Amino acid sequence: MRRYLVDKKEDIRNLEVRERRVEFPLLKNFIVSVIGPRRAGKTYSLYDLILNKRGLREEEYLFLNFEEYPVSSLEMGEVAKAVSLHQELYGREPEFIFLDEVQRLKGWETLVYTLFEKRRYFLFVTGSSSKLLSREIATQLRGRALPVPVFPLSFREFLGAKGGEPREPLSTRAESSVKGLLRAYLKDGGFPDIVFTPVNRRTFFRDYLDLVIFRDVVERLGAKEPHVVRLLMAHLLSSFSREFSVNRVFNSLKSRGVEVSKKTLYGYADALEEAMFCFFLPKFSPSLRKSFLCVPKVYLNDPGLICHSTDTRFEEEMGRLMENAVFLELRRRGETGLFYWKDHRGREVDFVVREGTSTKRLIQVTYASGRDEVEKRELEGLLEAGGAVGCRELEVITWDYEESVGLGGRRVRFLPLWRWLLS
Repeated sequence: MRRYLVDKKEDIRNLEVRERRVEFPLLKNFIVSVIGPRRAGKTYSLYDLILNKRGLREEEYLFLNFEEYPVSSLEMGEVAKAVSLHQELYGREPEFIFLDEVQRLKGWETLVYTLFEKRRYFLFVTGSSSKLLSREIATQLRGRALPVPVFPLSFREFLGAKGGEPREPLSTRAESSVKGLLRAYLKDGGFPDIVFTPVNRRTFFRDYLDLVIFRDVVERLGAKEPHVVRLLMAHLLSSFSREFSVNRVFNSLKSRGVEVSKKTLYGYADALEEAMFCFFLPKFSPSLRKSFLCVPKVYLNDPGLICHSTDTRFEEEMGRLMENAVFLELRRRGETGLFYWKDHRGREVDFVVREGTSTKRLIQVTYASGRDEVEKRELEGLLEAGGAVGCRELEVITWDYEESVGLGGRRVRFLPLWRWLLS
């Protein structure tokens, strides 16, 4: 263990770690639980905190990865001595303690609570496995944990990886370059392995889907029909940024002779959302109960899944890809009170952003380069929803059109997607 503590810090010191736009609260009266999809960079976000954001000295922190030898072979009592060993080696207790893949330790909750109750450390935990997902770890620590989500790279981080974010005001050439990079981002996505390495896109996403299917659904739930999970996932991929009904999937599979119960399909869909592979957006209703009984819309954790895992034609689906990117950015910004709005005439607003019982703003997303290209139906839905929910802050996110205009007694702000993502 002594050798591991020293070697681990040497390994971290020699890493090339890029900065992530992830903000970690520094509080000793809470445990920070780092959650997120597989391969999104949860562990490297901790390395970023150590090396870049805080510049921690080796005597200031303790890092244990429970998937690495010898930590993976130790019992809890032996692991608990790590703090004492750190003090022997460095002459002081660590101020920061990082417990990576903590679910691998039997009885991990006892160790975490014991460290937490001392109120002497900034404590961080991560986890992801078929037995215990990162979100479930946060749930087990409820009342004591602050979940911090780590998603694949945002567009701002993507720009940083491609040479840096341009400064305003932009020249025509610079703006064209940003929009070209936005197209690349919407097509390839923001998984760190995709952005920073020359990995084959199709191979990466094929392997990623297999990992989610077998680790997060089949192994975790003891599922005996991996082909059904794959079929459900195919329906989710083709339905991104649209309403998604498990009942319709059930009827589709039944018509093809695939035997599976609705309850099983709902369980698989819940498991995929728990793994943060996809997210279900409820329909807005004054009644919360009615809201969650309505058919939700579905969004994926990265736009690259769409273009490299299906036969989707990129240009034909730009509007939906833009909408998926806006949803993910809203989640990155901590917006949790999200809904979509739809009336009996089928008029729809993509996002209702709520705070408590009030609506902060309404957002419509459209692949338009001018006001005349914005469909009349989309503007009608936005104005109708504004009146229905009592919201005056109305936004239309476009591809290439920016203006603020008065419509129907309300002010509507049109903003290009690239500018909105960088705002």
